[in-house]
Amino acid sequence: MIIENTGLNGMTSDLAHLDESAGKLGFVRWQWEYYRATYDLKLEDRTNQEDYFLRINTRAVEGKLESPHAVLAVESVYIGRATFPHGMEYESPIPQPILNTANQRLQDLKALLA
Repeated sequence: MIIENTGLNGMTSDLAHLDESAGKLGFVRWQWEYYRATYDLKLEDRTNQEDYFLRINTRAVEGKLESPHAVLAVESVYIGRATFPHGMEYESPIPQPILNTANQRLQDLKALLA
């Protein structure tokens, strides 16, 4: 599920600041290559015993990711349910408490990057 109207799409930050800000909120930079990085936040729904991941896609607009001075732009934000053993499913409905937490973390990240 793509999360619209986060205010993050198009925001830019250097890699070091984005890593630090995202890390403060529990995001981890998992997938990355020279020009693209993905930040993931694991959200656990203890009621349903399901895990969800809030994912932020970024792309380098200046430099390469091997440099902390590279500038990244946020491209999209989405959330999905984790599937065994290591997949993501984006079509299932997301429980409202998980969405509320996700939206709060996104607003917190936006404030840190502003």
